[in-house]
Amino acid sequence: MDTIWGTSVAIDGLGILIRGPSGAGKSDLALRLIDGGAMLISDDQTELAREGNRLVARAPDTIRGRLEVRGIGIVMVPAAARAPLVLVVDLVPPEQVSRMPNPGRWRQDGVEIPLIVLSPFEASAVAKLRLAVRRVVSE
Repeated sequence: MDTIWGTSVAIDGLGILIRGPSGAGKSDLALRLIDGGAMLISDDQTELAREGNRLVARAPDTIRGRLEVRGIGIVMVPAAARAPLVLVVDLVPPEQVSRMPNPGRWRQDGVEIPLIVLSPFEASAVAKLRLAVRRVVSE
């Protein structure tokens, strides 16, 4: 099992790992996704374990169900115990997002996961992420 610096959420039971430097907007994007029906898996650190040909995301016991909300503090939220990881999202400033990107891949423990790059504070970030999950599932 590996611990990855990133926040993870589950959309319809499917795990998404959101990565970026401190202050990049990981928890903020997760909060907006949770507000729209997603479930927190883990904030700031996510444990990944290989199970067969997939990776499963879960929270370290010490932070399970806790989300850092800037301006409010640490809050308890309902959390999914685990979810199969289907998408990795790297957060970047808007000028670093390509209009027509080539499909990206992220590799961990011999498993490849689709990777997208998003600017987290754009109004459309949540919709783009949900669209990317639907696209991954349909492929």
